[in-house]
Amino acid sequence: MSQAPLVPVFDGHNDTLLKLYMTQQADKEKLFMEGAPANWHIDLPRAKKGGFAGGMFAMFPPPVEEERPPKPVGASTMPGNDEPMAPRLSIDEARTSTLGMASILFRLERAGALTVCRSAADIRAAMARGSLAAVFHIEGAEAIDTDLAALDVLHAAGLRSLGIVWSRPNAFGHGVPFRFPASPDIGDGLTDAGKALVKACNRLKIQIDLSHLNEKGFRDVAALSDAPLVATHSNVHSISASARNLTDWQLGAIRDSKGMVGLNFATGFLDPRGSSDRKVGLDIMVRHVDALLEALGEDGVGFGSDFDGAGISDEIGDVAGLPNLIDALRKHGYGEELIEKIAWKNWVGMLERVIG
Repeated sequence: MSQAPLVPVFDGHNDTLLKLYMTQQADKEKLFMEGAPANWHIDLPRAKKGGFAGGMFAMFPPPVEEERPPKPVGASTMPGNDEPMAPRLSIDEARTSTLGMASILFRLERAGALTVCRSAADIRAAMARGSLAAVFHIEGAEAIDTDLAALDVLHAAGLRSLGIVWSRPNAFGHGVPFRFPASPDIGDGLTDAGKALVKACNRLKIQIDLSHLNEKGFRDVAALSDAPLVATHSNVHSISASARNLTDWQLGAIRDSKGMVGLNFATGFLDPRGSSDRKVGLDIMVRHVDALLEALGEDGVGFGSDFDGAGISDEIGDVAGLPNLIDALRKHGYGEELIEKIAWKNWVGMLERVIG
């Protein structure tokens, strides 16, 4: 029996550049191209094996590590509703790491590992020739000054997608902590600088990512932005009540804007218990896809894996396991045309409408 051909996947979010930035190995290009450690999710050999055609490669300024008291013996390891907000990050710290990850992205391009894409046409061309199509994305805008001078420079370098916040406050707005069960209605809306950032992104045709943003900030973006609303890596709050997931009204606002959501593979945002147990099955992922399709329609759903940034189900494991999810959708009754839309066509179409 012949195996079904690989369905290409264009993914809404990964944190592989952070992994490369944090590693002590000097030859980062070789590490990515020849094989990263087994506990990483993406490298070039595994990408080819799994049909991973590219995606939004995030530059995420890592948080400053804080010492926290250990949990008492016997304390629950399940998620709770008292998780503190991550502390703010200085612009100098954020700029150092963001530029460091951008440098790695461009070095990977020079080494022939991928193509940095500045338009949907670039993505299609890269996919056609078998090169990983990488969109320059920032997750958390701490590296950008409130005068937005850095935004112009980063856009000229290739920035095409921007998450205003990660799960911490910054000069532009407020993220949500990783609480469960919890509403995303935590904290204030966008600052004046955040509202100016939204307008500047619209002007420059930079996609705005709503993942990690709190409810009031989401409402501010929805009121201000003239672009489709996009959450690159979020799930359905009615199934898994994490503060990181999208409520019914948020999904409705995204639908009304003809926007899009990428399914996050992180088990903690999939499991109805909020558990990060890696035994969470593909059936739960399919359940979220069903709910996203019902809320958004066939043009509004994609993948936003969070590879290299979160714990992933053992039934996928890493990027080489993407065909397992595709097969699960197929067995659930999804036709090949819909599968291709979810796997890559919807993201490319969305980026064409937003960045050109």
